[in-house]
Amino acid sequence: MNETKTHYRTCNICEAMCGLEIKHRGEEILSIKGDKDDPFSRGHICPKAVALQDFYNDKDRLKTPIRRTAEGWKEISWDDALEEIATRFRGIQQSHGQNSVGVYLGNPNAHNFGNAIMLPRFFKALGTNSRFSSASADQLPHHVASNYMLGAGMLIPVPDIDHTDFMLIIGANPIVSNGSLMTAPGVGKRLKAIQERGGKVVVVDPRRTETAKKANQHLFIQPETDALLMLALAHTLFEEKRVNLGHLEPIIDELEQLKAAVRPYSPDAVSAACGIDADTIRQLARDMADAKSAVCYSRMGASTQSFGGLCQWLNNVLNILTGNFDRRGGAMFPQPAFDLIAGRKGKRSSYGRYQSRVRKLPFFNSEFPVATLAEEILTPGDGQIRAMLTIAGNPVLSAPGGAKLDDAFESLDFMVSVDIYLNETTRHADIILPSTTGLEVPHYDVFFNSFAVRNTAKFSEPMFEKTGNQKHDWEILRDLALHLTGLDDDGVTPEMMLDGGLKHGAYGDQGMSLDTLKANPHGVDLGPLQPCLEERLQTEDGRIHLAPQLYLDDLQRLNDSGLLDSAERSAYPFAMISRRLPRSHNTWTQNSHRLVKGKDPCTVQLNAEDAKELGLEDGQIAQVSSPVGEICLPVEINDDMFSGVVSIPQGWGHNRSDTAMSVASTQPGVSINDVTDTQRVDELTGNAAFNGTRVNVSAA
Repeated sequence: MNETKTHYRTCNICEAMCGLEIKHRGEEILSIKGDKDDPFSRGHICPKAVALQDFYNDKDRLKTPIRRTAEGWKEISWDDALEEIATRFRGIQQSHGQNSVGVYLGNPNAHNFGNAIMLPRFFKALGTNSRFSSASADQLPHHVASNYMLGAGMLIPVPDIDHTDFMLIIGANPIVSNGSLMTAPGVGKRLKAIQERGGKVVVVDPRRTETAKKANQHLFIQPETDALLMLALAHTLFEEKRVNLGHLEPIIDELEQLKAAVRPYSPDAVSAACGIDADTIRQLARDMADAKSAVCYSRMGASTQSFGGLCQWLNNVLNILTGNFDRRGGAMFPQPAFDLIAGRKGKRSSYGRYQSRVRKLPFFNSEFPVATLAEEILTPGDGQIRAMLTIAGNPVLSAPGGAKLDDAFESLDFMVSVDIYLNETTRHADIILPSTTGLEVPHYDVFFNSFAVRNTAKFSEPMFEKTGNQKHDWEILRDLALHLTGLDDDGVTPEMMLDGGLKHGAYGDQGMSLDTLKANPHGVDLGPLQPCLEERLQTEDGRIHLAPQLYLDDLQRLNDSGLLDSAERSAYPFAMISRRLPRSHNTWTQNSHRLVKGKDPCTVQLNAEDAKELGLEDGQIAQVSSPVGEICLPVEINDDMFSGVVSIPQGWGHNRSDTAMSVASTQPGVSINDVTDTQRVDELTGNAAFNGTRVNVSAA
């Protein structure tokens, strides 16, 4: 009989990096609990981690390559699959150009140690610029702001939540998300600690979120007006002479240009548009400026909208103007053991190096915005995408204009998916290559240590060995690259590259290495965030650029936006926003019975007065329509909603008949992206503008 063993690892479902203690007997998982000895998460765990066993044991999960045939899906050997893919990709590129093969990376790649390190090698072998990812449906505004202000897209400031005295949260729900570009497990306790030490938490959101309910103050705001609010806060700081640049003042440029730019945006000028009283805006600026330490944190609601680029620039501006940049309790910079910006100082940014073929949207982070993917496939001409490779992604449900992407994928000459499921996207593939997942993979959090609220490092060994026919994602991509190039394997592994990065990183002189982490399965504590920006700043001139010209230029677009256009609102009178669910993460966690059991969470929330005016009752099926589509789903009357705003969760719509996710199909919900529009983007960054989509709501 197998003995009971205990395995320690980091959960790699979301950004929180929670440490897990998993007891198992052979391949039978007995329990999954929070690891109290993990120096970062200290025992915190959310419901998603418990579902790791569901993904491991999922009967729907693919474990062998399959190929589409006239008689349906058939198993195919790895060698035959890889050879066919390489032959088809190279043939299409030879006929139509290198960029005729496109790649889409889904969110799980950011949580995949092997892919995070090895994908650049694969891209070099494939040789295409037609690359897309979930980042442009999420966080591009953060990266562009850091790129232009600080010199590196990955040098993103995070709130020092454990030491701040005042936290302003705009368009974020960190109690549910556990942070998001602020990796912070157990945010609820961290926010409570701010209040217990006499501090204050303020949430600005069109919905009274789970976080807002725990805050000292919640302010409703009209969707897509966050940039106006932040401009008014900056205006007040200048007007009332409350600007204090702190220790960074000697290296900050363009203060006067910024002052001139925000001058027109007084609280009185923006109050009606935002739906927030002018005196309240002024007091909010004073509270932030007067606090012993303070930080502004804005996220999805402020990023995935038409002015996401301005919002994330202004988020940094507010932290700088109040002297809370690179300061304890303010917006600080992690010093990860494996540093993604090491050695990059002065390197030219890829922002705008190319433009998308059809709509001329900017190239950044070596990819184009996903909002333009469908048209790049469907629009004939030189450079048209003829073949696609999707890796751990389901953009038919997660990207804007899902129905259009459905049509686009169906039109391709050839499509390949690296995925463990036959889902709404991979059903269009000619070949599906399944990888290991979750408990079978080693893990080091390459990306999210760069956004963590404390410096730690941890390596997780695989809990279960893969079977003889399985491959890790990075091995699939390595082998495909070898078939594409005809080269021999050089033997490099992700572990080898991680070890080199650790030894040459900030803690290498303290003995940091892969062996060190393997000897410490709970992780290694490297201490709280410390002021370090002057050493980590990546601009060529070593200075902080407070008012880059592209942001000043984009203010005209904000002025001309017509946010109060009555004609538009009469046809589509509601602004739609998305919402995060505690037991859901994008599209791929819905095949866990532990996460989808219970009441259907895929509802349209609206407040009682709006429902009464529409003649809608709680539980009634409503039709939500936009200029590009319509969906039907149950009404949830909820007075946590601002008047004129409706909320629908993202990541659902598992109702296609030719997929194979049996658990998800029992609670399919609807896809919000059947009503979002690929034409709605933040023109500055190319990020998809989901929030603020204009919709009409009526009885179905």
